[in-house]
Amino acid sequence: MSDKIIPITPATAINRRSANITQGKSRAPNRSMYYAMGYEEGDFVKPMVGVANGHSTITPCNSGLQKLADAAVEGIEEAGGNAQIFGTPTISDGMAMGTEGMKYSLISREVISDCIETCVQGQWMDGVLVVGGCDKNMPGGMMGMLRANVPAIYVYGGTILPGRYQGRDLNIVSVFEAVGENSAGTLSDFDLKEIEKRAIPGTGSCGGMYTANTMSSSFEALGMSLPYSSTMANPHDETKNSAKASAKVLIEAIKNDLKPRDIVTKKAIENAVAVIMATGGSTNAVLHYLAIAHTAGVDWTIDDFERMRKKVPVICDLKPSGKYLAVDLHRAGGIPQVMKVLLKAGLLHGDCMTITGKTVAENLKDIPDTPRADQDVIRTIDNPMYAEGHLAILKGNLSPEGAVAKITGLKNPVITGPARVFDDEQSALQAILDGKIKAGDVMVLRYLGPKGGPGMPEMLAPTGALIGAGLGESVGLITDGRFSGGTWGMVVGHVAPEAAAGGTIALVHEGDSITIDAHKLVLALNVPDEEIAKRRAQWQAPAPRYTRGVQAKFVFNASSASKGAVLDLF
Repeated sequence: MSDKIIPITPATAINRRSANITQGKSRAPNRSMYYAMGYEEGDFVKPMVGVANGHSTITPCNSGLQKLADAAVEGIEEAGGNAQIFGTPTISDGMAMGTEGMKYSLISREVISDCIETCVQGQWMDGVLVVGGCDKNMPGGMMGMLRANVPAIYVYGGTILPGRYQGRDLNIVSVFEAVGENSAGTLSDFDLKEIEKRAIPGTGSCGGMYTANTMSSSFEALGMSLPYSSTMANPHDETKNSAKASAKVLIEAIKNDLKPRDIVTKKAIENAVAVIMATGGSTNAVLHYLAIAHTAGVDWTIDDFERMRKKVPVICDLKPSGKYLAVDLHRAGGIPQVMKVLLKAGLLHGDCMTITGKTVAENLKDIPDTPRADQDVIRTIDNPMYAEGHLAILKGNLSPEGAVAKITGLKNPVITGPARVFDDEQSALQAILDGKIKAGDVMVLRYLGPKGGPGMPEMLAPTGALIGAGLGESVGLITDGRFSGGTWGMVVGHVAPEAAAGGTIALVHEGDSITIDAHKLVLALNVPDEEIAKRRAQWQAPAPRYTRGVQAKFVFNASSASKGAVLDLF
């Protein structure tokens, strides 16, 4: 049966699905399906609200989500709505890291957004509340919400609590770095095992300002989730309370017809990126906000990140390059305090609308202008960690479309050295563990981009091993793949065009001189243009690694990393 789409406004009805299924006897079969699920006559005038539930027992990031989905359902029903629950998948980046499974991580972003768009539009829901935890749940959920463009709110599952061993806090990155320390002979097998067992003490997403916490924090700044919700710890009861409150806010948004594309404007994305810079967030935010902006129909390019970097300082001392975790940021005042500091400095758009129905400035009016003196997680604007943002966009003959470097925590983010070339991650990692990579080298990991990987896998294993081996400051690493939000060091990712598309990174030979200069924003292959042209003429694209299934579809459709690696840029 084909349903005619009926425009619904607050003045006439708040429920586009109900308006459709209650008109005339021809809609009786539709109603029968609802009666089968226990609906009564009065339910058909209530808004039908989707709950996109990312709960799973695949990963600790998502294994604590069911209680939040349950709280959201309770809030929807108390506010007069009908909750319609459906599932979304997840891939654990931390578990898949270094394996073939990591190639499905970025792909899962698209699958999640497809799931949400399909269910919300296929069932003609009036609104949707998305509950997610692991890295790709975040951008995937936001992209699905923007595609469907019905009133929507994001509920983050919450961060993990820190592990503990020998008097220091642990998190997922501690394990990867411990592997490098163990290989370098500075950590015993016993201590490595103890760190492995204690690093992840329970449910929640990875604890530093890694990708999940970066994206959740930015969603709060974007106006698509409630204040304070982005830095709560999953085991704490406040996450359930926030989920229930989010549901009630969503019902009001449905009544007022406040939709995602009304909120996610260019100014709102600037607010989100300002918070990403201020908190020292993940390089993955660049890729994901290019995709989010594309989905929202907002004019936003990779160069906009560099524009924002130059004016927004890093004011939070957070891992991976700093000291503290997301739980510490929450205790120090959370994202609202960070936003208020930025707002007072003129670095935030206070007039942007948020899902609460209030502007950013209205949400922040009771937040102190300066951070509390009894904490040092959040600094004042005149005493930043770094005077400029940390996510630098590097260009040059190796990356004419751009590449992304995280430059915080480095004494001197400049290196020129001989290329050590690897066409896969595993051989690169083994070279580090075998002691074959020396100070001054520039590692090149290629054929790992959106098409080449495929799926643009993350490189936490080799970068963590470099840090653990004491080479984080002295060895450069460039790749057309991605990095974990937990990565830091002399590393440059998202090199575009990628090797599989014939980018210059495919033409690098072992021993070639490469320059990484984050001061001058340059990534260069120091080889004459004539030689590069000769190599290009001889280059042949490798055969695709997948010819069927979701990987093959991703390869066929994926855009450049400089465009967000989206699948619908036609």
